[in-house]
Amino acid sequence: MQKDLLINSLKEKVIAALNLPGVSIDDLQADASLFGEDGLGLDSVDALELVVMLEKEFEIFIDDKVEVKKVFFSIDSIADFIIANKKSDV
Repeated sequence: MQKDLLINSLKEKVIAALNLPGVSIDDLQADASLFGEDGLGLDSVDALELVVMLEKEFEIFIDDKVEVKKVFFSIDSIADFIIANKKSDV
């Protein structure tokens, strides 16, 4: 799967998994921060939900030793992690 298609898929899955009312895929910038005041404003509970969704949807394992802040910084960084860690085509 091409990265741009993966990013759009991730946007849809993040919105659905976190139940973000009023947020569309066009509202989410791929390189924008997901956490903190400057970003989408997600918190640690949202991060856990994202981990569960990613492991289920993309059949990847997210190890606690992974630099979680770096991986979950943005939709783009999550896509890079999936591409690097997916055993077969996404």
